[in-house]
Amino acid sequence: MVNMKTPAETIDTVLSIGMGKARQKFSSHIILSVLAGIYIGFGAVLALKVTGNLNPAWGNIIKLLFGLTFPVGLLMVLIAGASLFTGDVMYMTSSCAVKDTNLRTWFSYLTISYIGNLIGSIFLAFLVFQSKVLFDTGPDGSLPIISNAVSLANSKTSLTFLTAFLRGILCNWLVCLAIFMSLFAQDCVSKAVLMWPPITTFVVLGMEHSVANMCFIPLGIFLGKSSEVIGVGIQLTATWKTFFVNNLIPVTLGNIVGGALFVALPYLSVNWRKRTSAV
Repeated sequence: MVNMKTPAETIDTVLSIGMGKARQKFSSHIILSVLAGIYIGFGAVLALKVTGNLNPAWGNIIKLLFGLTFPVGLLMVLIAGASLFTGDVMYMTSSCAVKDTNLRTWFSYLTISYIGNLIGSIFLAFLVFQSKVLFDTGPDGSLPIISNAVSLANSKTSLTFLTAFLRGILCNWLVCLAIFMSLFAQDCVSKAVLMWPPITTFVVLGMEHSVANMCFIPLGIFLGKSSEVIGVGIQLTATWKTFFVNNLIPVTLGNIVGGALFVALPYLSVNWRKRTSAV
């Protein structure tokens, strides 16, 4: 039988992790934040590699395969340990809500996580581009994986502000739920099993994750501007400006709302009384 924590015990774990993060040294925090960006990026690149050269006629099967491979990145974060901005929203909001920390700590911690994630994600995107691991050639000389990577960057930077914001809310609702559910388990296998479905769900539904996009969009830009890609007629419309303005800003705001208002505060309000009464 799998040994699972109760909801109240899991909230205690969330608060304990939040307090530990608030006390973390700056050097440790920035290193773990960079690593989180890299790990999520690995999941993103894996999903592109697995699905990028499949027949488009497969339709939703491709989306499902994409959604089943992408969570590898979050699994690395949860098991190896790293500071992922979207998950940190849940931890730090919970900690702040019970006054274990304050708004200044909430803001400073999330800012460092965000900057570190951005550095790590773009660094990995650049390494992947330089390594040419996605330059698989089709029978007709095309570059299907790269074409899909560029198209993904184009589509993500073409969203309206409201659409990106709402997709950001829905995404981090599911991401933080996945992390919260994983905390019920006390072994690695159970954590993976509990975490996987919500992440697959957000990916298949096309929601927007700020840290994943920190890899997806720069990778698409790097690939779209390479001489090999220009030569086969793949059209890049995404730019560094649209990356930040059209996607990253609204998606980040949505991720904050989704993690804080739809996971951290509801579960804290339901279970906080049980926790305090047990003390």
